[in-house]
Amino acid sequence: MSYADLAAYSRLLRGAHETATTGEARPEGPRRLISASWRRSLDAGIDPAVRAAPLAYGAAGLADARDSHALRPLLPLLTQTLSRTVDEAEHIMVVTDREGRVLWREGDRGVMRRADRVGLADGHAWGEDRMGTNGIGTALAMLRPVHVYSEEHLVHVLHVWSCSAAPIVDPDSGEVLGCLDVSGTAPTLHPATVALVGATARLAETQLALRMYERDDRLRRRYESLRTRPGILLSATGRVLAGDPGGLAGDRVPLPVSGGRMLLRDGRVAVLEPFADGYLLRSTPSAAPATLRLALLGEGPPRAFLGERRLPLSLRHAEILALLALHPRGLSAEQLSVHLYGDDGNPVTIRAEIHRLRTQLRGTIGAKPYRLTSPVEADFLQVRRLLTAGDPAALAHAYPGPLLPRSESPEIRRERDELEVQVRTCLLLRGSPDDLWTYAQTSNGRADFQVLERIAASLPSTDHRAAAAQARLFAD
Repeated sequence: MSYADLAAYSRLLRGAHETATTGEARPEGPRRLISASWRRSLDAGIDPAVRAAPLAYGAAGLADARDSHALRPLLPLLTQTLSRTVDEAEHIMVVTDREGRVLWREGDRGVMRRADRVGLADGHAWGEDRMGTNGIGTALAMLRPVHVYSEEHLVHVLHVWSCSAAPIVDPDSGEVLGCLDVSGTAPTLHPATVALVGATARLAETQLALRMYERDDRLRRRYESLRTRPGILLSATGRVLAGDPGGLAGDRVPLPVSGGRMLLRDGRVAVLEPFADGYLLRSTPSAAPATLRLALLGEGPPRAFLGERRLPLSLRHAEILALLALHPRGLSAEQLSVHLYGDDGNPVTIRAEIHRLRTQLRGTIGAKPYRLTSPVEADFLQVRRLLTAGDPAALAHAYPGPLLPRSESPEIRRERDELEVQVRTCLLLRGSPDDLWTYAQTSNGRADFQVLERIAASLPSTDHRAAAAQARLFAD
């Protein structure tokens, strides 16, 4: 962008600032990334007239934060990579933590004195929720390299500044560690600086990855030196490093407290134990896999229990579990899609739902094909067994109503209708008045003319059930 273009853009931004705080629509404004940041900042209560960033760390707190921060060993690398740009162009380099609080700052002394006036200094907070749109806060909010030019800052006192910033992500944990920023006065900081800052942040992540691989190798060597392999080897952050060829723990394990228990994908219980700089996940073969119990019949919300733990269950997840219970050999994503949505189904949608369900029911759903790997007890499967056994009394008490009555899944509807017809037929043919009355309390039996007529004819007229059946018949 030429200087003439920048001047025109600055004029446009000054006009946009006049309407930003009032919420008025304006045909032209800042680029989309900046306008979205302005909205977030205003929603967070940022006052464009604020004079400086707030102080977040005192001297003692800042020293502690620096000593414990993962980016401290990389400071020489960051400084050396950016020193020429910072020194020759009279800029400053800033390194923050994940909240945008400044931990280290280096660069031109004159620029640092100017930066002190706006709080671009050690210990001050530059998250979007503290200082509005700026390179540090917006890069952390967007998780990508960002250049913020002059009037693109929401806060007026920052209009003499421009900044290029990029987040640094820990390759081990996947969490944001902090932000690298180069700031200078608006005319001196070229927009292309963001590419250099982004490349430097990636270089830092590469160094962190190399150190992670070195730690992993040391941990694996120690594990492999053992006579027996007593469990699954985990890094300090829960990444699976060795001892799990079947993928029972997945790629990463959410670490409970040491000594805590978790469920593997085959249903076995495993115990977490410290090992060198990581952990061992030891399975307990004697422990029986938890039983998955499904209650999907009747008008109430669908329910699921894994062992003694009750699980929140959406209608879609209830439908998937019902289908997997009905097809114990398993179903592919394509088959599940057809059963759930018919010909309009999308296997990609099913895979996303299965991923969420497997996270919730860790160790219960296998893949290729998708199938239930733990013992299953389901009320609708019990009704199927009672139909075969020919026990109408037990059947009437086991059937509280239709299978997932709100489901529009073609396969669920077919199973629901088939169960309803079979239960009703069995009770009409072989059920006692007591059994028929029990069925008459279900949503379909409540207004079933033939069932109500049989109850009224079979029970004495003094029986309250006969009177209730007659009342329903006349009401219809």
